[in-house]
Amino acid sequence: MLLQIEQECLDVYKRKVEQAAKSRAQLLQALSDAKLELSTLVSALGDKSFISIPETTLGTINEQLAAIAPALEQLLKQKEERVKEFSDIQSQIQKICGEIAGNASEQTGAPAVDESDLSLKKLNEYQVKLQELQKEKSDRLHKVLEFVSTVHDLCAVLGMDFFSTVTEVHPSLDDTTGVQSKSISNDTLLRLAETVSALNEDKKQRLHKLQELATQLIDLWNLMDTPEEERILFDHVTCHTSASVDGVTVPGALALDLIEQAEVEVERLDQLKASRMKEIAFKKQVELEEIFARAHIEIDPEAAREKIMALIDSGNVEPTELLADMDNQIAKAKEEVLSRKEILDRVEKWMSACEEESWLEDYNRDENRYNSSRGAHLNLKRAEKARILVSKIPGMVDTLVAKTRAWEEDRGISFSYDGVPLLAMLDEYAMLRQEREEEKRRLRDQKKYGEQQNTEQEAIFGSKPSPARPSGTKKVVGPRANGGTNGTPSRRLSLNATQNGSRSATKDGKRDSMKLAA
Repeated sequence: MLLQIEQECLDVYKRKVEQAAKSRAQLLQALSDAKLELSTLVSALGDKSFISIPETTLGTINEQLAAIAPALEQLLKQKEERVKEFSDIQSQIQKICGEIAGNASEQTGAPAVDESDLSLKKLNEYQVKLQELQKEKSDRLHKVLEFVSTVHDLCAVLGMDFFSTVTEVHPSLDDTTGVQSKSISNDTLLRLAETVSALNEDKKQRLHKLQELATQLIDLWNLMDTPEEERILFDHVTCHTSASVDGVTVPGALALDLIEQAEVEVERLDQLKASRMKEIAFKKQVELEEIFARAHIEIDPEAAREKIMALIDSGNVEPTELLADMDNQIAKAKEEVLSRKEILDRVEKWMSACEEESWLEDYNRDENRYNSSRGAHLNLKRAEKARILVSKIPGMVDTLVAKTRAWEEDRGISFSYDGVPLLAMLDEYAMLRQEREEEKRRLRDQKKYGEQQNTEQEAIFGSKPSPARPSGTKKVVGPRANGGTNGTPSRRLSLNATQNGSRSATKDGKRDSMKLAA
């Protein structure tokens, strides 16, 4: 019995010892686990300076566990807060990256946080990355808004629907969506840039088309003398004739319906032009004749008009081709006028000088020119100026001959003035001038001989005039001598008739004036 009790006591003791050993082993394991977790937390958080962690293993296991527990609890709480911070930052980074990539809607759930590194250094790295992404997002959003504003302005000018145009790029770009909700993806930016480029190209083409139509309208209006009241109706078209692409900003200025209206008006005027073809063609012919008349080029206007009538009546030529050909003739005529301008200006000066020379000779033949009549002082001043101008005529002629010959050598054709070769006119003038000088010398010699005869008679008979000679004969010699400087009496009479009329009454009159002045 005692042995049995002893055995039972021994068994109880053994169980107690085993339980104690087991409990101690569990406490040691718990202590080891706590230390390991503490070490892991400290390593993950990367900073233990702000937590009191026991460095020595003093006291019982429970005491050691009790010493570790507060620090462990504080580290666990810090870990939880740090994980939340990492999760928030990573979520924002993931969201912005998704917005840039264009797949933000495909992302679900919070990003996984690497709990092995929850240090402040790592957290700062994520914060720096987040700030960079936020700046990039802000820049992209600014670009998107600029693109959207440009699209809005272009759509307004082109008369297009802004909402449908911008939502084709991305649904979030309409005005009803908040700024922060607009797409900033690479694809959106690319498509916006392509849309702006396409709209700018469309604007450029429409402006070019509108300017062409405006030019056609102006030409047709001028051609048919369209009243100002009708032209005002298309001021919104013609006002952009010389505008640049960037200069057109008025809403609806390049709308398709406006261009179509201009096209319809041009077509209507073209049809009207065809019905008034003869009138328009003759109008251009008159313009061509006026250009040739100003350039003193002779043409056959009747033959030209008959040719135009024949072409229109035959129907073998398109109205536009005929008008284009006449426009080409007018352009060439204007070029011809420019090439002749210098010579024509010199011819006008020469002719003016010749007319002044004719007037001066008439003035010199007037016996009463020095009388104190009304306007005599004005004629005297004019005579002084005329003498200076007449002295320059030989130089004018020489220069004119040189210029004319150079022009003819350059062009290979003769320079005609109202159908007469200019060099022939100048040669004739020089010849007549030479004849006049010879006539003057002859008259001077004759006068000198007459005066010598008078002197001899006075020496023989005295100073008393002969009864056979009229007392006024000597006074008449002066006017006759002056009259002889201008050639025959018929020339003088023609000259006076020319001078008393208009300076440019007829082309032949002006040429005759040159001859008679010579």
